[in-house]
Amino acid sequence: MYEICGEKELKVILALDPDDSISGVARKIDENRETIRRVVNRLEEAGYVAYDDGLQLVDQTIRDIGLEFLTASADISPPSISEGYVLPQFAGMEYAFTTIDAVYVWTRGGYQVARDPEDYPLFIAVQESELDDWTEFFDRFGIQTTEERQPAEDLDGTIQVVLEPRSQIEAEMVDGRPVIPLQETVAFANEYYATFESALDMLGRMYDDVDTDAAYRMEPA
Repeated sequence: MYEICGEKELKVILALDPDDSISGVARKIDENRETIRRVVNRLEEAGYVAYDDGLQLVDQTIRDIGLEFLTASADISPPSISEGYVLPQFAGMEYAFTTIDAVYVWTRGGYQVARDPEDYPLFIAVQESELDDWTEFFDRFGIQTTEERQPAEDLDGTIQVVLEPRSQIEAEMVDGRPVIPLQETVAFANEYYATFESALDMLGRMYDDVDTDAAYRMEPA
């Protein structure tokens, strides 16, 4: 009866989408694959998860209750920055990291623009029709949402989520995180070249099809 009381068991249940693989779930929640394999085995033995060409949650109710528990615990222990990156996986809605966080995701954490841990914005593209639902979701965790980055003095917590409403979400998966396409990310970084020059160099070395404006910005000989 107590198989799902652990942190990792709860994270698996909340993050699991139909037909996910063990590796996919592990990437979503930033956990080691072998650790999550053992967690999934325990959940499967207990009857909470089934495997049929992919993982399936047997009873959706347990996920809903798990989310209620998580939101209640946020009153005592607010989400950390690293947890803030995982939380959207639990919303059950389509999204993609965008702008600054798209650069962060595509560089696989290799480039992180300076952000104050006491004033940390997360940038997420969401469906226009689900904007209010996203606001309600993050509000359950005490995280303020906005469509424009707000000054730190206007916030109650250290994290704010900047929501970018779109009519359609086009996302790719990088290390288990949905993110806007690479070329769109590169275009954003080129627009703010002074800030992302080193990130563009990194992206150019990581991906063959990246075209940066670096050559056009070099000083003439």
